Amino acid sequence: MLRVIGALKIAKALLLVAAGIGMVSVGAHTLVGLVHTDVGNRYMTRMLSKLSTVPPRKLHHLGIGCFIYAALFATEGIGLWMRKVWAEYVTIIITGSFIPLEVYEMVKHGSWVKGVVIAVNVAIVVYLVLRLRRDKHWPFR
Repeated sequence: MLRVIGALKIAKALLLVAAGIGMVSVGAHTLVGLVHTDVGNRYMTRMLSKLSTVPPRKLHHLGIGCFIYAALFATEGIGLWMRKVWAEYVTIIITGSFIPLEVYEMVKHGSWVKGVVIAVNVAIVVYLVLRLRRDKHWPFR
């Protein structure tokens, strides 16, 4: 199971690297022109229309943020893939710290996708805590 969670974290890191490259190097207006989408897809149309209004400087900063988060996810993913105890702690801290923000976003702008993301993240944290307790690596009793 650790390798599955690690693979998910690495996949997130790769997606964030791709997004970061797009935001830093291409720019919003060019990026919107490059993405071919079905005009009937309201989610993609909405996302692209919001993206086209972002100033280039802010887009650059968002791209840098993508790289930082990608580094965190890659560190978690590689550590979990290698079955390192420190990676389990890091994943519990980072993933657990985002859950309150995700719940807030869910309450503010609810969707089933956000609900699934929250459920998966809670399941990951609970699984890792139980695993650490079982293996006697959890410092709290």
